[in-house]
Amino acid sequence: MSTQSVGTAGVRGWLTWAFARPPFIGLFPFAVFFISQGLGHSVMIQMEESLGDPGMYYFAGAMGLIGAVLLWYGMRQDSEVSGTWLGYFAAWLLWTGWVEFSFVYYARWLGVAPLLDEAGEVATNPEYLVMMSSLGVMLVTLVYFLFNRETRCNFFRWCQRWLGMGTGKPTEGHKRNFAAITALETIYLIWFFYLFLLLIYDENLLGDRHPVTYGIAALNVVWALYLLRRLLRFRRVATALRYSIATAIISWNAYEFVGRWGWVDDFFVNLEKYGWQVVAVAAVSLGVVALCLGMPAGKKERERMAAMQQELSSN
Repeated sequence: MSTQSVGTAGVRGWLTWAFARPPFIGLFPFAVFFISQGLGHSVMIQMEESLGDPGMYYFAGAMGLIGAVLLWYGMRQDSEVSGTWLGYFAAWLLWTGWVEFSFVYYARWLGVAPLLDEAGEVATNPEYLVMMSSLGVMLVTLVYFLFNRETRCNFFRWCQRWLGMGTGKPTEGHKRNFAAITALETIYLIWFFYLFLLLIYDENLLGDRHPVTYGIAALNVVWALYLLRRLLRFRRVATALRYSIATAIISWNAYEFVGRWGWVDDFFVNLEKYGWQVVAVAAVSLGVVALCLGMPAGKKERERMAAMQQELSSN
């Protein structure tokens, strides 16, 4: 065995001992995914302030295009772990670049005014008011995800059992593309919870200071802690990755609530005050991603990849 092979095996063994086990196997990805939600806001603000109109739209288009290429590349991967990582960052780029800035563009083109609070400060930006009009499209697509027989989502499968409206067992031999699944589920989760919060903040329904809103926020914290507690016990890398995405997005809602109430100084939005700290956090997050990508695949994933390679060779 060559010196290089021994060195690689040693690094992988150290990563397995140090990080590819509970609680780190879920904690590190959770931290990255949680922080990336805030960094999305930071990137948007920086683009609007630095590039302006129309430069930010060109840059947003390029971001989405990079996300599409990243998704294409991820869908070609056999590794469940790398496919999941690539699918998430593809979704992050597609959402921030194409989805968010499409709402920004039409909000400005239509002249939509921001929603102000009692102090005259901006409570909801115009693009998010426009986003609320996508509620019907989200509900229509929700029907598909809810009754999709191929879904492996624990929440949707629980709903199918509870409603007694399952559409049958998953197709035998159906192969899952983890980059595509991760990207679509990530975009949908972000979209769903955006609308969830916006509807709660709507004064025609509840409003951000309504007692029920405080109750919903408390339940959200309990839900996030429950998911995090489960996540920290995971032993399989790929499963922990996908579970941590949902856990991070749901946990981010708690940060959104306290930020809406003015209980915290929004770290990711106040770039003039926390600019270098945000850059440092982003750099550390990239380091954690590199570390997580070096984690070896679990036994089940190695067996799955070996079976796929054997099937390809036989064909």
